[in-house]
Amino acid sequence: MNRGYVALAVTVVCVIAGGVVLNAGGRLVTTMFYGYAAGELLGRALIATAVVAGFYGAYALIRRFLIRRTPDKVERHKAVSVLQLLFVVLGTLAVLGVVTDRWVPALVSLGVVGFAITFALQQPLLSLFGWLYIMVKEPYQVGDRVAIEGSKGDIIDVDFLVTTLWEVNGELVSSNQPSGRHVTVPNSVVLSTQITNFSRAEFPYVWNEVEVQVAYETDLDFASAQMRAAAEEFLGEEMEEAIAHYRELLEETPVELEVNERPSVNVEPENTFVTLRLRYLVPPKRGQKTKNELYQRIIARFNEHPDRVAFPMGRSR
Repeated sequence: MNRGYVALAVTVVCVIAGGVVLNAGGRLVTTMFYGYAAGELLGRALIATAVVAGFYGAYALIRRFLIRRTPDKVERHKAVSVLQLLFVVLGTLAVLGVVTDRWVPALVSLGVVGFAITFALQQPLLSLFGWLYIMVKEPYQVGDRVAIEGSKGDIIDVDFLVTTLWEVNGELVSSNQPSGRHVTVPNSVVLSTQITNFSRAEFPYVWNEVEVQVAYETDLDFASAQMRAAAEEFLGEEMEEAIAHYRELLEETPVELEVNERPSVNVEPENTFVTLRLRYLVPPKRGQKTKNELYQRIIARFNEHPDRVAFPMGRSR
């Protein structure tokens, strides 16, 4: 049975039981606690339980409805997070109103000590403000690959206080590979720390490079053409479409930038060899897989032409 319906059933039972106890409990149990009869306290506790169960039941049902009607997982996560915060706040106020008939003075008292509470809960409050900033400004969303506070990974959850990453790279692995570890970062860091987002929905691509070292005897124009051909064969059409979109985004900004729509090669002479750097566009989560494929294709092409492409000899590279 759905948990929402179970919670609503508990609500009905607690309301009935609480009403009975409140009507008779004060007369049957006269022991006093903090100005209330024990029977009355029990009745209020039952009603408070009913309120909590009722809010939880309503939350569970609405959450289920949102999940079914929102196919996009990012929008679904945001809607559920906002709904959860709304029910927590309203439920807390409702419980205050049920537990005591002096809840308004209680709220005033909370305001009096609010300054002290602010200091005591400074970091949680900053993290809550950070969560609101994330929801409104969207520096990142669930599913994005980001770098925060020295940690890099894919966002798997953003709750009221923390953001959870599925770590990439880290101390255990390299080359943009998942390490299997979860990294928890307080949401407050978005208010004071640089956030690098590699896969925003507006343009989920990054430029990457593959570098190959060749000897000075190499026909550099030929080798560069072979590298570009290998990349165009593997990435050409997708990269061309991505660059067209990138240029549209650039037109909306004051930035003037010349962007190649095809893979390009930069040549950099070193002491005993020449480095050829192939530059191309790729989705960040496919970066290492794409690099591996390009290396294999490029080396295969070079090996087909040993008379025009030579590799450096020795170990000084």
